[in-house]
Amino acid sequence: MNTAALTVTDIEAIERATIAAVSPDLTEELDGWLLPFAGGTVKRAKSAVPLHRGPVDHATLDRIEDRYDSRQAKPALRLADAPCFDGLRAELERRHYVADSPTCVQVTSVRRMREVVAPDGALADVDRAPDAAWSALFLGEGFDPVDGAHRVRMLSRAKGTLYASVREGGRTVAAGAMAFGHGWASVHGMRTDQVQRGRGLAGRVLAGLAQAAVERGFERVFLQVDAVNHPALALYRRAGFETQWKYSYWQRQQWP
Repeated sequence: MNTAALTVTDIEAIERATIAAVSPDLTEELDGWLLPFAGGTVKRAKSAVPLHRGPVDHATLDRIEDRYDSRQAKPALRLADAPCFDGLRAELERRHYVADSPTCVQVTSVRRMREVVAPDGALADVDRAPDAAWSALFLGEGFDPVDGAHRVRMLSRAKGTLYASVREGGRTVAAGAMAFGHGWASVHGMRTDQVQRGRGLAGRVLAGLAQAAVERGFERVFLQVDAVNHPALALYRRAGFETQWKYSYWQRQQWP
């Protein structure tokens, strides 16, 4: 990890931008944490996240749990793998939370991301609203249709988001989205049709989104990627992305 490359202000901005991009139904702020509330499968939209890198006392965790319990929502935290949270992780384990879905937060420059293109240099089309074909890709073969529907809904309602599509034969075969906020551009919802992978289509999506970010005056971009998604990690490495920190989701288990 390379947290030294980012300031405390950068970390807070990235966390705020992340929540805004997935447009939860409601977000509260409590003791230096953001508490988003939403239904569905998108964990970022319903997991509390700290805006700082400092120790967390048990009373704060109590208050976070109370807020989720009060809304009949299962408490969950999105927690960076930073030493300052060692005590909190131990307390979460004591309270029967389990960590899963390790994820990398990665950063690059918009101009470096712009350099990742297909061999013919073509960019994805970028639109201000998602069309039916863009949405349909998330529901296609090889993807969880329930999760896909939730992601389409959340990304579609995020203010100011742009939507990239590589279209062939009347179909969208690769897609992604880019949100803007708190001084950052951010990439979300990267998808490529299962039978079209290996053709550089995702690179066209990244390049198209990067061009849109350049036109809007943004210089830095971040994304989150599953830590075991090796093809995606390889693509993002070519685009200059470097991991700044990793996080896991901590979810309270139901006990009789």
